[in-house]
Order: sequence, then C-alpha cells, then structure tokens
Amino acid sequence: MKKIIVPVDFSEHSEYALEAAAYIAKKHHSKLIVLHMLELSNAIISVGNDTLNEEAVFYLKLAEKKFEEFLDKPYLDGIEVAPIVKHFKVWSEVNDVANEHNANLIVMGSHGASGIKEVLVGSNTEKVVRYSDVPVLVIKHNPILMEFENGVFASDFSDAAVTPYLKAKVTFDKLKVKMHLVYVNSPDGNFKSSTEIDKQVSRFLKKADGDLENLSKVNVVSDYSIEKGILNYANVIGADVIAVATHGRKGLAHFLEGSISEDIANHSTLPVMTFKI
Repeated sequence: MKKIIVPVDFSEHSEYALEAAAYIAKKHHSKLIVLHMLELSNAIISVGNDTLNEEAVFYLKLAEKKFEEFLDKPYLDGIEVAPIVKHFKVWSEVNDVANEHNANLIVMGSHGASGIKEVLVGSNTEKVVRYSDVPVLVIKHNPILMEFENGVFASDFSDAAVTPYLKAKVTFDKLKVKMHLVYVNSPDGNFKSSTEIDKQVSRFLKKADGDLENLSKVNVVSDYSIEKGILNYANVIGADVIAVATHGRKGLAHFLEGSISEDIANHSTLPVMTFKI
C-alpha cells in the first residue's frame, strides 16, 4: 500500500476521508496524494485572454491557500503528503491521476444520495467509483474506529467477478483484513437452488484460486434484495468494511441497469471498497 489518492473538496466528508487515509498510511508507511479538482470552466483556463488567465491564477492561489489550511492536521504528522490541484471538470480523470502515480487505493468521503437526485445527478464519489481501475474506499462518517479486522466481499461468483475477487484478496491481505465471502440469493436477482449455488461457487473458486480451500468462507444468505442481504450480513458478523465488484457502467446504461455496488456505497454506514470488473 505505497500510494493512496485522496480527492478532496475541503468539505467535512473530505476530511473524514483524509483522516481515514492517514490512518492507513501510518500503518502501512504509505504516501498520501491529496487531489483537489478546481473545476474551472474552459473559458477561464483558455489561452489568449489575459483577464481570464488572471482569474484562473486567482482561483488557483485560493485553492492553494485552502489546501494549506486543510492539510494542517495533527493526524498527518509523520506522513508524506503531496497536494495536487488539477483543472479537471470530469471526475473520471481521478483514475488518470491514480494510474499516473501507480496508486494502490483511492479514499473518498461521501454523504450518500437518495431519491431523484441519486438517479439524475449522483455524487462525485459515485462517478469516481464508476470509472476507477484502482480500488476505491468510500468513507461515510468520522473514522473514529479504523481497525479493519473483518471484511465482507459480496459476489455473484460469476466469471466476471474473478478479477475483482483476486484484487480484493490482495488488498485485504495488505490491510490484514479477514475476508468473509457472501452470496445473496434474492427475488430481485437470479434466484437459484442450493445445488445450483454450490456448483457455481465451486466452479468460481476453482477458476480463481485453483482449489476449494476458501469454500468454507462462502456464506449463502437469502433476503428480499441483494443490497439488503449484503448489508444485513455485514451487520450480523460485525464487519468493518464491505467490498463489492462494480461493472463501471457509464451513461444511459448505468441509469437503466443501475449498480448494486454504487447503491451500497451510497447507503451503507460502513466503509465500502469497490473493485472494478
């Protein structure tokens, strides 16, 4: 866990993410790359107009001053912190920064979303989750307790979930988190018999791990929806973090098909970690 990206907008939830990332960084001797997206309009940053360029410089200096104040936190003492200001307007570009710096993790704060706002607008955190090739840890509350001991990895155990599962194993291992695997059988999913589930899970583990050593770690639960099943199971075992795979759907397909991972990231009170399929 050498490098961690923390996108911030100087809000309270950004500070939650920064504190959580600082805890992980101290424990694993990581470098924090704290990113602020200035989101200037194309007109302001366009070349050839001195007045507008002066305005861009003003906003940049203002952001740098806010950064200096925002990063003046005692919990950052002893951590290597690199602040970056980018003239981005598209949140997918956070993934470019993560890839450029070979980051292992993105940590973001989120207040969640619900109702029509969630469907039509979404949150910036959702957008990062949707595009990121790097695991994203979503923090919802003040991280008073950041000891990740038990983690749930929820999966449908399809072939597409093999890569996220293997990435989650590596990340959980680095964070020293015990992984609990869960499959939710629900009416809103592709409901299966116990025999069908056993065959699918066994096939998945043979393909992913090469053996059935982790078969005993797979828990099958039934619930009214996949989201409820995952959240209820996490609560029962006292999980500290929930990990899910995301298809990274974009545009209209995202709104028509939805994404269970993004719903969980929005609605869970626990930290949620996403791994892109």
